[in-house]
Amino acid sequence: MNTGSNETGEAPVASDASVVDGTAVDRGRDERGLGSRAPEFVRARRVLHLSWQVGVFAIGLAVVAVGIVLLPLPGPGWVIIFAGMAIWATEFVWAQLVLRWTKRKVTEAAHKALDPKVRRRNITLTTIGLVVVAAGAGVYLSRFGIVMPWRIEE
Repeated sequence: MNTGSNETGEAPVASDASVVDGTAVDRGRDERGLGSRAPEFVRARRVLHLSWQVGVFAIGLAVVAVGIVLLPLPGPGWVIIFAGMAIWATEFVWAQLVLRWTKRKVTEAAHKALDPKVRRRNITLTTIGLVVVAAGAGVYLSRFGIVMPWRIEE
């Protein structure tokens, strides 16, 4: 089983420390701790719990596979991949840890993006990039002009 314990029915629970890996942890949202979210009658029977885990893994794998297929296609690929990870996180500790890490990194990136210095830098770099692309397009058009692909001279 994926509980990290030798006792049946036990699930590892995060400590009550308010700081983990140098980062403050909000215990209001994560009170349940790590481990299986399966109903008690499922966790009480090893064979049933194992088949439950296989089913959760298969459903999560199917959702993640659809998300991976949608990455190059138009569609919400990353959202679907994270939905598959959330399905896995209902049963597997490793997926719960990956989702916690991802949430922490996304929150840090959002705070960093809202910093006025970073926003100014990003706007400046975007403006410079657009000027360079416009200049390149201008040089190309001045040399070669606009030739429509359907006007093929024979």
